[in-house]
Amino acid sequence: MGSWLRIGVGFVYMAVATVVHGLLMLLLLPWRGVRIRSCNLWGWVTGRFCMWLSGSSLEVHGAGNLSGDRPVIYVSNHTSMLDIFLGIWLAPLGTVGVAKKEVVYYPFFGQLYWLSGHLRLDRGHHGRALEAMRELVRIVARYRLSIWMWPEGTRSRDGRLLPFKKGIWHLACATGLPVVPVVVSGAHQAWEKGSMRLRPTHVTVEVLPAIDTSGWATRDADEVVQELHDLFEARLPPAQRSLRAAA
Repeated sequence: MGSWLRIGVGFVYMAVATVVHGLLMLLLLPWRGVRIRSCNLWGWVTGRFCMWLSGSSLEVHGAGNLSGDRPVIYVSNHTSMLDIFLGIWLAPLGTVGVAKKEVVYYPFFGQLYWLSGHLRLDRGHHGRALEAMRELVRIVARYRLSIWMWPEGTRSRDGRLLPFKKGIWHLACATGLPVVPVVVSGAHQAWEKGSMRLRPTHVTVEVLPAIDTSGWATRDADEVVQELHDLFEARLPPAQRSLRAAA
C-alpha cells in the first residue's frame, strides 16, 4: 500500500472515529475524568490501527513500567507524528496528555484532544502557560491521573534529541509524581517531519523504571533536566543523539 493511500485511509478513519467519539464526549461534558479515560480507550484502538497502517513494526521493552497501577509522569522524545499515535496507544487508562496549544489545529485529532479534556500549553505566553500548569496539577490530583508529555516541546526534524524544557521539573515538583522515561528509536525514519511519505521501518520503544522525584525541588532545575536528557542520550542510537553528544 503506497504512502498516499495509507495516509488517505488514516485520514478517513480519523474523521469517522473522531466524529463518533466526539458525540460521546459531548454527552460526557460534565465529567472531565471520564472524558479523559474514554479518550484513552479511543487512543488504544486508534494508535494501534495507525501504527499498523504505517507498515512499521514495533518492539517494546519494559512494558511492565506502563502498568498504570499508580499515577506517574511519562516522558517521551518526539521525532515524528508516529510518536503521537504510539503515545495514545501505550498510555495506560487514566493518562492525561500535555501538548502545545497548536495541537488543536491537527485535523480531527486536535479537536477530539481538546474536547476530551487534555491540556494544551501556550508556550509563547508565560502567564497562560503557568495557569495551564496549575490546572493540570489540580485535575491530576482530583482524578488520580498520570501525565504524558514530550519535554522537547516540538518534533525533531532529523531524529536527534533536542534540549528538554524545564516544564518537566515544574510538573514533577508540583505533583510529586515519579517520572517514567519512554525512549522511542526509529520513528523519525518511518514518517519524517514535514513529509507525506511513510517508510516502513522498525520502531523500538524502551520504557525505563520510574525515577523518584521527591528530591527534585531542592535541586537546580537545569541540572535535573540535563540528567534526564543524558539518560535518553545513553539509550538512543548514535544517529538520534543530540549534536552536542555526537560531537
